[in-house]
Amino acid sequence: MFRALGYDSKVTQASGDFGADVVLKKNDHTIVVQAKRYKNNVPIEAVQQVYAAAAHYKATGGAWVVTNSDFTPAAYELAKSTRVRLINRDQLIDLILRTKQPQKPAAKKTKAG
Repeated sequence: MFRALGYDSKVTQASGDFGADVVLKKNDHTIVVQAKRYKNNVPIEAVQQVYAAAAHYKATGGAWVVTNSDFTPAAYELAKSTRVRLINRDQLIDLILRTKQPQKPAAKKTKAG
């Protein structure tokens, strides 16, 4: 999905990832992403971890937490003050659908007579 949105993406190692599951790069900016698959709302710790990961990876483009559910009120509050972007289920679906949109073919150039 991230590649379809124009990012170069690298999955970090499973352990010792410093709070980031994926590192994205685009236009000389780095973004760290933590992915959370939860039945319940994602807690504040996810925001704390990805915020720390942003410092570790020198993420000039910010930090995101992506989930298939939603976030606790505390997670939303901390994300607002730390500028961590939270992507919940509805936003994730929108991103996925955006990557699935068919691309318009380039206009054909014709030779003038």
